Amino acid sequence: MKSTFINLQVAIGVAIILATLFTAWTPGETEPTTSWGISQIAPFPTPQPTAGILPTIRSQPLIGIVAGHWGNDSGAVCLDGLTEAEVNQNIATQVQKQLNEKGFAVDLLKEFDPRLRDYTALALVSIHADSCNYINENATGFKVAAALASPDPERATRLTACLRSRYAGATDLPLHSTSVTADMTDYHAFGEIHPSTTAAIIETGFLNLDRQYLTENSEQVALGITNGILCFIDEEDINPTTP
Repeated sequence: MKSTFINLQVAIGVAIILATLFTAWTPGETEPTTSWGISQIAPFPTPQPTAGILPTIRSQPLIGIVAGHWGNDSGAVCLDGLTEAEVNQNIATQVQKQLNEKGFAVDLLKEFDPRLRDYTALALVSIHADSCNYINENATGFKVAAALASPDPERATRLTACLRSRYAGATDLPLHSTSVTADMTDYHAFGEIHPSTTAAIIETGFLNLDRQYLTENSEQVALGITNGILCFIDEEDINPTTP
Protein backbone atom coordinates (compact mmCIF):
# COMPACT_ATOMS: atom_id res chain seq x y z
CA MET A 1 0.00 0.00 0.00
CA LYS A 2 2.83 2.39 0.92
CA SER A 3 4.63 1.52 -2.30
CA THR A 4 1.52 2.29 -4.31
CA PHE A 5 1.19 5.71 -2.61
CA ILE A 6 4.85 6.59 -3.35
CA ASN A 7 4.41 5.62 -7.02
CA LEU A 8 1.30 7.78 -7.19
CA GLN A 9 3.25 10.78 -5.81
CA VAL A 10 6.01 10.28 -8.38
CA ALA A 11 3.48 10.07 -11.21
CA ILE A 12 1.75 13.26 -10.06
CA GLY A 13 5.15 15.07 -9.84
CA VAL A 14 6.13 14.00 -13.36
CA ALA A 15 2.74 15.11 -14.65
CA ILE A 16 3.17 18.57 -13.08
CA ILE A 17 6.64 18.97 -14.65
CA LEU A 18 5.38 17.93 -18.09
CA ALA A 19 2.42 20.27 -17.84
CA THR A 20 4.77 23.18 -17.03
CA LEU A 21 7.01 22.44 -20.01
CA PHE A 22 4.08 22.19 -22.45
CA THR A 23 2.68 25.47 -21.14
CA ALA A 24 6.02 27.31 -21.71
CA TRP A 25 6.58 25.89 -25.22
CA THR A 26 4.97 27.56 -28.22
CA PRO A 27 4.77 25.61 -31.52
CA GLY A 28 7.26 26.91 -34.07
CA GLU A 29 9.52 28.52 -31.48
CA THR A 30 13.21 27.89 -32.07
CA GLU A 31 15.78 27.17 -29.47
CA PRO A 32 16.55 30.35 -27.51
CA THR A 33 19.90 32.00 -28.09
CA THR A 34 22.28 33.39 -25.54
CA SER A 35 22.43 37.14 -24.89
CA TRP A 36 25.51 37.43 -27.23
CA GLY A 37 24.11 35.23 -29.97
CA ILE A 38 23.94 36.41 -33.60
CA SER A 39 20.21 37.02 -33.38
CA GLN A 40 20.81 39.60 -30.64
CA ILE A 41 23.33 41.69 -32.65
CA ALA A 42 21.68 44.59 -34.42
CA PRO A 43 22.73 45.00 -38.06
CA PHE A 44 24.98 47.96 -38.93
CA PRO A 45 22.86 50.93 -39.95
CA THR A 46 22.87 51.86 -43.63
CA PRO A 47 24.92 55.07 -44.04
CA GLN A 48 22.66 57.99 -44.82
CA PRO A 49 23.66 60.97 -46.98
CA THR A 50 24.64 63.98 -44.93
CA ALA A 51 24.30 67.61 -45.78
CA GLY A 52 26.99 69.01 -48.04
CA ILE A 53 29.23 67.29 -50.57
CA LEU A 54 30.24 63.71 -49.96
CA PRO A 55 33.91 62.85 -50.52
CA THR A 56 34.80 60.89 -53.62
CA ILE A 57 37.01 57.82 -53.29
CA ARG A 58 39.76 58.10 -55.87
CA SER A 59 42.37 55.67 -57.12
CA GLN A 60 44.48 58.37 -58.82
CA PRO A 61 46.53 61.29 -57.47
CA LEU A 62 44.35 64.40 -57.32
CA ILE A 63 44.98 67.92 -58.65
CA GLY A 64 42.61 70.88 -58.40
CA ILE A 65 42.21 73.44 -61.19
CA VAL A 66 40.14 76.58 -60.60
CA ALA A 67 38.73 78.25 -63.72
CA GLY A 68 38.88 81.87 -62.57
CA HIS A 69 35.52 83.68 -62.25
CA TRP A 70 33.63 80.63 -63.53
CA GLY A 71 30.25 80.35 -61.85
CA ASN A 72 30.54 83.76 -60.18
CA ASP A 73 31.11 86.63 -62.61
CA SER A 74 32.55 87.42 -66.02
CA GLY A 75 35.88 88.81 -64.90
CA ALA A 76 37.37 91.23 -67.42
CA VAL A 77 35.03 91.99 -70.35
CA CYS A 78 36.43 93.02 -73.73
CA LEU A 79 34.71 95.47 -76.09
CA ASP A 80 33.47 92.69 -78.37
CA GLY A 81 31.98 90.75 -75.45
CA LEU A 82 34.78 88.24 -74.90
CA THR A 83 35.02 87.55 -71.17
CA GLU A 84 37.92 86.51 -69.02
CA ALA A 85 35.76 83.72 -67.54
CA GLU A 86 35.40 82.17 -71.02
CA VAL A 87 39.14 82.29 -71.66
CA ASN A 88 39.95 80.89 -68.22
CA GLN A 89 37.49 78.02 -68.50
CA ASN A 90 38.74 77.05 -71.94
CA ILE A 91 42.34 76.88 -70.73
CA ALA A 92 41.41 75.13 -67.47
CA THR A 93 39.44 72.46 -69.34
CA GLN A 94 42.45 71.71 -71.52
CA VAL A 95 44.74 71.51 -68.48
CA GLN A 96 42.32 69.00 -66.97
CA LYS A 97 42.40 66.92 -70.16
CA GLN A 98 46.19 66.97 -70.39
CA LEU A 99 46.62 65.94 -66.75
CA ASN A 100 43.99 63.20 -67.12
CA GLU A 101 46.07 61.80 -69.98
CA LYS A 102 49.05 61.73 -67.62
CA GLY A 103 47.12 59.57 -65.15
CA PHE A 104 45.90 62.21 -62.69
CA ALA A 105 42.40 62.79 -61.39
CA VAL A 106 41.55 66.48 -61.81
CA ASP A 107 38.78 68.50 -60.22
CA LEU A 108 37.71 71.42 -62.40
CA LEU A 109 36.53 73.94 -59.81
CA LYS A 110 34.45 77.10 -59.96
CA GLU A 111 35.67 80.38 -58.49
CA PHE A 112 33.81 79.96 -55.20
CA ASP A 113 33.31 76.22 -55.41
CA PRO A 114 32.04 74.74 -52.11
CA ARG A 115 34.53 71.91 -52.58
CA LEU A 116 37.36 74.36 -51.88
CA ARG A 117 36.64 74.15 -48.16
CA ASP A 118 39.45 72.00 -46.69
CA TYR A 119 40.29 70.85 -50.21
CA THR A 120 43.10 68.29 -50.19
CA ALA A 121 45.17 67.54 -53.28
CA LEU A 122 48.76 67.33 -54.52
CA ALA A 123 48.40 70.87 -55.84
CA LEU A 124 45.80 73.48 -56.70
CA VAL A 125 46.24 76.12 -59.40
CA SER A 126 43.79 78.93 -60.15
CA ILE A 127 43.81 80.20 -63.74
CA HIS A 128 43.08 83.85 -64.58
CA ALA A 129 43.88 86.45 -67.23
CA ASP A 130 44.58 90.18 -67.04
CA SER A 131 42.76 93.25 -68.29
CA CYS A 132 41.25 93.74 -71.77
CA ASN A 133 42.15 97.43 -71.64
CA TYR A 134 45.22 98.82 -73.34
CA ILE A 135 47.59 99.99 -70.60
CA ASN A 136 50.93 100.44 -72.35
CA GLU A 137 53.31 98.51 -74.57
CA ASN A 138 54.72 96.74 -71.52
CA ALA A 139 51.35 95.25 -70.50
CA THR A 140 52.10 91.82 -71.87
CA GLY A 141 53.10 88.55 -70.28
CA PHE A 142 52.13 86.38 -67.33
CA LYS A 143 52.57 86.36 -63.57
CA VAL A 144 52.40 83.73 -60.84
CA ALA A 145 51.92 84.02 -57.09
CA ALA A 146 51.42 81.87 -54.02
CA ALA A 147 49.87 82.80 -50.69
CA LEU A 148 51.64 85.64 -48.91
CA ALA A 149 51.70 83.53 -45.74
CA SER A 150 51.86 79.96 -47.03
CA PRO A 151 51.89 77.16 -44.41
CA ASP A 152 54.74 75.55 -46.38
CA PRO A 153 56.67 78.36 -48.08
CA GLU A 154 59.32 76.04 -49.51
CA ARG A 155 56.76 73.98 -51.44
CA ALA A 156 54.84 77.09 -52.46
CA THR A 157 58.03 78.66 -53.79
CA ARG A 158 58.81 75.52 -55.75
CA LEU A 159 55.34 75.39 -57.30
CA THR A 160 55.47 79.01 -58.43
CA ALA A 161 59.01 78.55 -59.75
CA CYS A 162 57.97 75.47 -61.75
CA LEU A 163 54.98 77.31 -63.20
CA ARG A 164 57.11 80.31 -64.20
CA SER A 165 59.76 78.17 -65.81
CA ARG A 166 57.53 75.77 -67.71
CA TYR A 167 54.94 78.35 -68.74
CA ALA A 168 57.57 80.66 -70.16
CA GLY A 169 59.16 77.72 -71.97
CA ALA A 170 55.89 76.61 -73.55
CA THR A 171 54.51 80.03 -74.54
CA ASP A 172 57.51 82.36 -74.92
CA LEU A 173 55.45 85.00 -73.08
CA PRO A 174 57.49 87.22 -70.77
CA LEU A 175 57.19 87.22 -66.99
CA HIS A 176 55.42 90.38 -65.79
CA SER A 177 56.29 90.01 -62.11
CA THR A 178 56.07 93.71 -61.29
CA SER A 179 52.27 93.65 -61.53
CA VAL A 180 51.59 90.92 -58.96
CA THR A 181 48.81 92.31 -56.77
CA ALA A 182 47.40 91.71 -53.29
CA ASP A 183 44.41 90.06 -54.98
CA MET A 184 46.83 87.35 -56.07
CA THR A 185 48.85 86.86 -52.87
CA ASP A 186 45.67 87.08 -50.74
CA TYR A 187 43.58 85.03 -53.15
CA HIS A 188 40.51 83.76 -51.28
CA ALA A 189 41.04 80.05 -52.04
CA PHE A 190 44.41 80.09 -50.27
CA GLY A 191 42.56 80.50 -46.98
CA GLU A 192 39.89 77.91 -47.75
CA ILE A 193 41.87 74.84 -48.81
CA HIS A 194 43.52 72.38 -46.44
CA PRO A 195 46.98 73.54 -45.26
CA SER A 196 48.58 70.45 -46.80
CA THR A 197 47.51 71.51 -50.31
CA THR A 198 50.13 73.60 -52.11
CA ALA A 199 48.48 76.28 -54.22
CA ALA A 200 49.26 79.05 -56.69
CA ILE A 201 47.46 81.48 -58.96
CA ILE A 202 48.54 82.30 -62.51
CA GLU A 203 47.53 85.23 -64.73
CA THR A 204 48.15 83.71 -68.15
CA GLY A 205 48.49 87.02 -70.01
CA PHE A 206 46.80 90.34 -70.80
CA LEU A 207 43.56 90.17 -72.77
CA ASN A 208 44.72 93.13 -74.85
CA LEU A 209 48.20 92.59 -76.20
CA ASP A 210 48.22 88.84 -75.48
CA ARG A 211 44.64 88.12 -76.50
CA GLN A 212 45.40 86.51 -79.84
CA TYR A 213 47.89 84.11 -78.31
CA LEU A 214 45.64 83.18 -75.37
CA THR A 215 42.64 82.47 -77.59
CA GLU A 216 44.31 80.93 -80.64
CA ASN A 217 46.99 78.93 -78.85
CA SER A 218 45.03 77.90 -75.75
CA GLU A 219 46.29 74.33 -75.95
CA GLN A 220 49.89 75.55 -75.71
CA VAL A 221 48.94 77.90 -72.88
CA ALA A 222 47.39 74.94 -71.04
CA LEU A 223 50.51 72.86 -71.71
CA GLY A 224 52.65 75.47 -69.95
CA ILE A 225 50.48 75.16 -66.84
CA THR A 226 50.35 71.36 -67.06
CA ASN A 227 54.14 71.14 -67.37
CA GLY A 228 54.56 73.48 -64.41
CA ILE A 229 52.35 71.28 -62.23
CA LEU A 230 54.19 68.13 -63.34
CA CYS A 231 57.52 69.83 -62.63
CA PHE A 232 56.35 70.43 -59.07
CA ILE A 233 54.89 66.98 -58.49
CA ASP A 234 57.77 65.09 -60.11
CA GLU A 235 60.34 67.23 -58.27
CA GLU A 236 62.08 68.09 -61.49
CA ASP A 237 65.39 69.88 -61.28
CA ILE A 238 64.75 73.63 -61.17
CA ASN A 239 66.14 76.45 -59.09
CA PRO A 240 63.15 77.91 -57.17
CA THR A 241 64.85 81.32 -56.98
CA THR A 242 64.74 81.90 -60.72
CA PRO A 243 61.76 82.23 -63.10
